[in-house]
Amino acid sequence: MPDLAHEDALRADGHRLIAGIDEAGRGPLAGPVVAAAVILPDGFRHDTLNDSKQLSAARREAIHAELTAPGSGLHWAYAVVEADEIDRINILRATHLAMRRAVESLAVAPAMTLIDGRPVPDFPLPHRGLVKGDSLSLSIAAASVIAKVERDRLMEAHHRTWPSYGFDRHKGYGTAAHLAALRAHGPCPIHRRSFAPVDEIAGSRRA
Repeated sequence: MPDLAHEDALRADGHRLIAGIDEAGRGPLAGPVVAAAVILPDGFRHDTLNDSKQLSAARREAIHAELTAPGSGLHWAYAVVEADEIDRINILRATHLAMRRAVESLAVAPAMTLIDGRPVPDFPLPHRGLVKGDSLSLSIAAASVIAKVERDRLMEAHHRTWPSYGFDRHKGYGTAAHLAALRAHGPCPIHRRSFAPVDEIAGSRRA
Protein backbone atom coordinates (compact mmCIF):
# COMPACT_ATOMS: atom_id res chain seq x y z
CA MET A 1 0.00 0.00 0.00
CA PRO A 2 1.23 3.55 -0.69
CA ASP A 3 2.31 5.68 2.25
CA LEU A 4 3.79 9.11 2.98
CA ALA A 5 7.44 8.08 3.21
CA HIS A 6 8.47 10.05 0.11
CA GLU A 7 6.43 13.08 1.16
CA ASP A 8 7.88 12.97 4.68
CA ALA A 9 11.43 12.82 3.33
CA LEU A 10 10.80 15.86 1.14
CA ARG A 11 9.25 17.75 4.05
CA ALA A 12 12.32 16.94 6.12
CA ASP A 13 14.34 18.65 3.39
CA GLY A 14 12.22 21.78 3.76
CA HIS A 15 9.57 21.26 1.05
CA ARG A 16 6.30 22.01 2.83
CA LEU A 17 3.72 21.70 0.03
CA ILE A 18 4.15 18.58 -2.11
CA ALA A 19 1.90 17.63 -5.00
CA GLY A 20 1.42 14.12 -6.33
CA ILE A 21 0.74 13.87 -10.07
CA ASP A 22 -0.57 10.98 -12.15
CA GLU A 23 -2.42 10.42 -15.40
CA ALA A 24 -5.09 8.17 -16.83
CA GLY A 25 -5.61 7.27 -20.45
CA ARG A 26 -2.25 6.90 -22.14
CA GLY A 27 -3.14 3.60 -23.78
CA PRO A 28 -6.69 3.91 -25.15
CA LEU A 29 -7.54 4.29 -28.81
CA ALA A 30 -10.11 7.00 -28.09
CA GLY A 31 -10.71 9.87 -25.74
CA PRO A 32 -8.45 12.22 -23.83
CA VAL A 33 -5.51 11.73 -21.55
CA VAL A 34 -6.29 13.19 -18.11
CA ALA A 35 -3.81 14.16 -15.40
CA ALA A 36 -4.48 15.14 -11.80
CA ALA A 37 -2.40 16.93 -9.19
CA VAL A 38 -3.10 16.59 -5.47
CA ILE A 39 -1.66 18.23 -2.36
CA LEU A 40 -2.63 16.25 0.73
CA PRO A 41 -3.23 18.04 4.04
CA ASP A 42 -0.95 17.58 7.03
CA GLY A 43 -1.83 14.45 8.96
CA PHE A 44 -3.65 12.83 6.03
CA ARG A 45 -4.62 9.20 6.57
CA HIS A 46 -6.70 6.81 4.49
CA ASP A 47 -7.21 3.09 5.05
CA THR A 48 -8.06 2.03 1.49
CA LEU A 49 -6.52 4.60 -0.88
CA ASN A 50 -4.37 2.76 -3.39
CA ASP A 51 -3.23 2.81 -7.01
CA SER A 52 -6.47 3.31 -8.97
CA LYS A 53 -5.78 0.16 -10.99
CA GLN A 54 -6.04 -1.88 -7.79
CA LEU A 55 -9.50 -0.54 -6.94
CA SER A 56 -12.94 -1.39 -8.27
CA ALA A 57 -14.86 1.30 -10.12
CA ALA A 58 -17.25 1.65 -7.19
CA ARG A 59 -14.39 2.01 -4.71
CA ARG A 60 -12.68 4.60 -6.92
CA GLU A 61 -15.88 6.64 -7.04
CA ALA A 62 -16.26 6.46 -3.26
CA ILE A 63 -12.66 7.52 -2.63
CA HIS A 64 -12.93 10.27 -5.25
CA ALA A 65 -15.97 11.64 -3.40
CA GLU A 66 -14.04 11.60 -0.12
CA LEU A 67 -10.95 13.26 -1.57
CA THR A 68 -12.82 16.03 -3.37
CA ALA A 69 -15.47 16.75 -0.73
CA PRO A 70 -15.58 20.30 0.67
CA GLY A 71 -13.63 20.35 3.89
CA SER A 72 -11.38 17.42 2.93
CA GLY A 73 -8.36 19.70 3.18
CA LEU A 74 -6.97 18.60 -0.19
CA HIS A 75 -5.93 20.91 -2.98
CA TRP A 76 -6.62 19.15 -6.25
CA ALA A 77 -7.00 19.86 -9.94
CA TYR A 78 -7.14 17.89 -13.16
CA ALA A 79 -6.46 18.70 -16.80
CA VAL A 80 -7.50 17.17 -20.10
CA VAL A 81 -5.68 16.84 -23.42
CA GLU A 82 -8.07 15.78 -26.16
CA ALA A 83 -7.53 13.26 -28.93
CA ASP A 84 -6.86 15.81 -31.67
CA GLU A 85 -4.06 17.36 -29.61
CA ILE A 86 -2.67 13.89 -28.84
CA ASP A 87 -2.55 13.27 -32.59
CA ARG A 88 -0.69 16.53 -33.19
CA ILE A 89 2.02 16.22 -30.51
CA ASN A 90 2.06 12.45 -29.64
CA ILE A 91 0.83 10.72 -26.52
CA LEU A 92 3.99 11.16 -24.43
CA ARG A 93 4.08 14.93 -24.95
CA ALA A 94 0.31 15.09 -24.42
CA THR A 95 0.69 13.26 -21.10
CA HIS A 96 3.38 15.68 -19.97
CA LEU A 97 1.24 18.62 -21.11
CA ALA A 98 -1.73 17.36 -19.09
CA MET A 99 0.50 17.03 -16.02
CA ARG A 100 1.79 20.58 -16.43
CA ARG A 101 -1.74 21.94 -16.89
CA ALA A 102 -2.98 20.05 -13.83
CA VAL A 103 -0.28 21.32 -11.46
CA GLU A 104 -0.59 24.85 -12.81
CA SER A 105 -4.34 24.71 -12.08
CA LEU A 106 -3.85 24.09 -8.36
CA ALA A 107 -5.10 26.90 -6.11
CA VAL A 108 -1.74 26.92 -4.32
CA ALA A 109 1.67 26.27 -5.83
CA PRO A 110 3.57 23.27 -4.44
CA ALA A 111 7.24 23.54 -3.58
CA MET A 112 7.95 20.06 -4.96
CA THR A 113 6.08 17.48 -7.02
CA LEU A 114 6.12 13.71 -7.11
CA ILE A 115 5.28 12.36 -10.57
CA ASP A 116 4.30 8.79 -11.37
CA GLY A 117 6.91 7.45 -13.78
CA ARG A 118 10.07 9.07 -15.03
CA PRO A 119 11.04 12.74 -14.71
CA VAL A 120 9.26 15.07 -17.14
CA PRO A 121 11.40 17.28 -19.40
CA ASP A 122 10.92 21.03 -18.95
CA PHE A 123 8.47 20.59 -16.09
CA PRO A 124 7.65 23.99 -14.56
CA LEU A 125 8.29 22.95 -10.95
CA PRO A 126 10.92 20.95 -9.08
CA HIS A 127 9.93 17.31 -9.27
CA ARG A 128 10.94 13.75 -8.66
CA GLY A 129 9.82 10.84 -10.82
CA LEU A 130 8.73 7.68 -9.04
CA VAL A 131 8.32 4.56 -11.17
CA LYS A 132 5.16 2.80 -9.94
CA GLY A 133 4.65 5.86 -7.78
CA ASP A 134 0.91 5.26 -7.53
CA SER A 135 1.69 2.18 -5.42
CA LEU A 136 4.32 4.01 -3.33
CA SER A 137 3.07 7.53 -2.60
CA LEU A 138 -0.32 8.44 -1.16
CA SER A 139 -0.21 11.78 -2.99
CA ILE A 140 0.29 10.06 -6.33
CA ALA A 141 -2.31 7.41 -5.48
CA ALA A 142 -4.84 10.17 -4.77
CA ALA A 143 -3.99 11.79 -8.11
CA SER A 144 -4.38 8.43 -9.86
CA VAL A 145 -7.90 7.99 -8.47
CA ILE A 146 -9.00 11.50 -9.38
CA ALA A 147 -7.55 11.26 -12.90
CA LYS A 148 -9.13 7.86 -13.53
CA VAL A 149 -12.58 8.80 -12.25
CA GLU A 150 -12.65 12.09 -14.14
CA ARG A 151 -11.59 10.37 -17.36
CA ASP A 152 -14.14 7.58 -16.93
CA ARG A 153 -16.86 10.18 -16.49
CA LEU A 154 -15.78 11.90 -19.70
CA MET A 155 -15.90 8.60 -21.58
CA GLU A 156 -19.37 7.85 -20.23
CA ALA A 157 -20.48 11.25 -21.53
CA HIS A 158 -18.93 10.45 -24.91
CA HIS A 159 -20.88 7.19 -24.92
CA ARG A 160 -24.09 9.19 -24.85
CA THR A 161 -22.95 11.02 -28.00
CA TRP A 162 -21.53 7.97 -29.81
CA PRO A 163 -23.28 4.92 -28.28
CA SER A 164 -22.24 2.54 -31.07
CA TYR A 165 -18.69 2.20 -29.72
CA GLY A 166 -19.41 1.12 -26.14
CA PHE A 167 -17.24 3.78 -24.51
CA ASP A 168 -19.16 3.31 -21.25
CA ARG A 169 -17.76 -0.23 -20.99
CA HIS A 170 -14.18 -0.14 -22.28
CA LYS A 171 -13.47 3.62 -21.85
CA GLY A 172 -11.72 3.73 -25.21
CA TYR A 173 -9.26 0.89 -24.66
CA GLY A 174 -8.60 -1.48 -27.55
CA THR A 175 -10.86 -4.35 -26.54
CA ALA A 176 -12.19 -6.83 -29.07
CA ALA A 177 -15.62 -5.19 -28.86
CA HIS A 178 -14.15 -1.75 -29.45
CA LEU A 179 -12.15 -2.91 -32.46
CA ALA A 180 -15.23 -4.60 -33.90
CA ALA A 181 -17.19 -1.36 -33.51
CA LEU A 182 -14.37 0.56 -35.17
CA ARG A 183 -14.40 -1.80 -38.12
CA ALA A 184 -18.17 -1.50 -38.39
CA HIS A 185 -18.51 2.27 -38.00
CA GLY A 186 -15.07 3.76 -38.63
CA PRO A 187 -13.45 6.28 -36.28
CA CYS A 188 -15.50 8.96 -34.58
CA PRO A 189 -14.17 12.44 -33.66
CA ILE A 190 -12.62 11.32 -30.36
CA HIS A 191 -10.59 8.45 -31.83
CA ARG A 192 -6.81 8.88 -31.82
CA ARG A 193 -6.04 8.63 -35.51
CA SER A 194 -2.29 8.55 -34.86
CA PHE A 195 -2.67 5.21 -33.03
CA ALA A 196 -1.92 2.29 -35.34
CA PRO A 197 -5.16 0.25 -34.91
CA VAL A 198 -7.31 3.31 -35.61
CA ASP A 199 -5.17 4.37 -38.56
CA GLU A 200 -5.20 0.86 -40.04
CA ILE A 201 -8.98 0.48 -39.75
CA ALA A 202 -9.57 3.98 -41.14
CA GLY A 203 -7.24 3.16 -44.05
CA SER A 204 -8.95 -0.14 -44.80
CA ARG A 205 -12.32 1.60 -44.94
CA ARG A 206 -10.94 4.17 -47.42
CA ALA A 207 -9.40 1.48 -49.65
